Amino acid sequence: MAQEPFRLRVVKALCQVFEGITVANGFNFDMEGRVFRGRLFFGDNDPIPMISVLEAPLPDEPDFTPPSGDTWTGTWRFMIQGWVTDDPKNPTDPAHFLLADVKKALAIERKNMIRPGLGNNLLGMEGRVLDLVIGANVVRPAEEHVNDYANFLLALTLEIAENMADPYE
Repeated sequence: MAQEPFRLRVVKALCQVFEGITVANGFNFDMEGRVFRGRLFFGDNDPIPMISVLEAPLPDEPDFTPPSGDTWTGTWRFMIQGWVTDDPKNPTDPAHFLLADVKKALAIERKNMIRPGLGNNLLGMEGRVLDLVIGANVVRPAEEHVNDYANFLLALTLEIAENMADPYE
């Protein structure tokens, strides 16, 4: 198979950030093997806790590539969703902890990969992910007929530079 598209490489790198959420790394959860791309539905055999990285359903209006080149620069929005086993007394408390771990992992990535004078290597993309913005979030209890677990949603926006003439670059 040919080289993976740039956007798929970015999503995989984002998942690797979340796979790094482990107790050994100073977090509250061990998320290795519990992070998925593009999954909306889970079954009884899926691991809890778990995280899914989803593109936001309503993208921004596109900014067209300037006529003088092939590089498009713009925003790419995601919804990060995580599920945890409820606490019997306060069902959403564990979801707040997982959400905090996800925010911490993203903040560490941003801090360590954008260094003044040393360049930008966010998500290992050598300057093609220009910024990472942690957005609004919400924690919700389990909802009958929707899911059996407390969960969170976190908005995440990446600013990217993409070669429209070669999306595999």
